[in-house]
Amino acid sequence: MGEHANSPATDASVVVAIDNEGLVAVISADFPRHGGEYLFLPGGRKEPGESPEECARRELAEEAGVTAQTWRALGSYAITLGSTSRVHLYEARDLTLGRQSLTPSEADFKLTWWPLGDAISAAADGRFLLPAGPLALMLAERLR
Repeated sequence: MGEHANSPATDASVVVAIDNEGLVAVISADFPRHGGEYLFLPGGRKEPGESPEECARRELAEEAGVTAQTWRALGSYAITLGSTSRVHLYEARDLTLGRQSLTPSEADFKLTWWPLGDAISAAADGRFLLPAGPLALMLAERLR
């Protein structure tokens, strides 16, 4: 989520999608630049005119093939001190599973379902590349 020089700030949204058995949608992909395979939650940058929740809904549908009936905001945080961009965290429940709609750059995204505690343990073990996912997982657990 780095900013390009002279580009306008772009917010992002990240989603903890929890099914009826308490399993969380977790995506894995290879990031050779960062040394291997990492985990992350569905999410991404807002498109022009989108609200943070609309972005979260779109990213969840695209990256995980999931729609949700129940949404809860988990907070909004600065991405870096040097940017006005914010990341908006959400919990999604009452899920309907569908098909991923990945872009070419997302073609290797693998969706798996994890017990919430196992996903938090993976975050504590440094298996997530970006910090918003682990924060969202911990907030979702705290608010259960």
